[in-house]
Amino acid sequence: MNIFLHELKAYRKSTIIWTLSLVAMVVLFLSMFPSFSKDAEEFKKLLEGFPVELRKAIGLSVDSIATLIGFFSYAFLYLKLAGAIQAMNLGTSILSKETREKTADFLLTKPVTRAQVVTSKLLAALVSLVITNIIFIAATFVMASIVEGNDFNKEALLLIAISLFFIQLMFMALGIIVSVIAPRIKSVISVSLGTVFGFFMLGMISSTTEDEALRYLTPFNYFDSTYITQHSSYETSFIVAGVVFIIAAVSASYYFYAKKDVHSV
Repeated sequence: MNIFLHELKAYRKSTIIWTLSLVAMVVLFLSMFPSFSKDAEEFKKLLEGFPVELRKAIGLSVDSIATLIGFFSYAFLYLKLAGAIQAMNLGTSILSKETREKTADFLLTKPVTRAQVVTSKLLAALVSLVITNIIFIAATFVMASIVEGNDFNKEALLLIAISLFFIQLMFMALGIIVSVIAPRIKSVISVSLGTVFGFFMLGMISSTTEDEALRYLTPFNYFDSTYITQHSSYETSFIVAGVVFIIAAVSASYYFYAKKDVHSV
């Protein structure tokens, strides 16, 4: 419990900054919607001049962009990019910081098992993400109500917004396994940014080519906003794939961390 509370306190500032950043982004994007919707036809004509491949890559749908859900789906591309960086950064630093800050020997001489250490740190990271998403979803609905009243698909908006949490869980799991396998991570942010942007670019390629198999390789494309809006649900195969990946990555992290030689210097 002491490790859990210590980690929660250690990531308090980071959680606040990322939460406020996501809230600021959703407020900025949705505050633009009233002006955008007034000139929807002109914007549609402008967007139709864009190459189809470009529109697919950046998630622009000419047919639905004038609706709140369609506009939010486009903005969500950048919101989930920011959320993924937060989660990847959190997952990568959660275990590697003990080696980087030379406190590993102090921690591992305490009367706790390595599994308990991983569990406490993992729970602290999970709580940080839960707090971020609760505030993010609340801000999303407040802004949606302000700019559109009650005339929007609340279920679709909720499902799209909640998908950020699932994406973050996958990147956090990826970050944890990277931190365990990598011998020594000197810069967490460079690893996080490189990995997230790599998957983001892969997601854009997947959207452009409409390659269904390629979608499984990037968490960014696991939750298709168009499908969510039409069916008010997620695609089962991608949910299963995401859950399997998270369980496998976390389980592997426990196993490798238990076997790993952890150096403090």
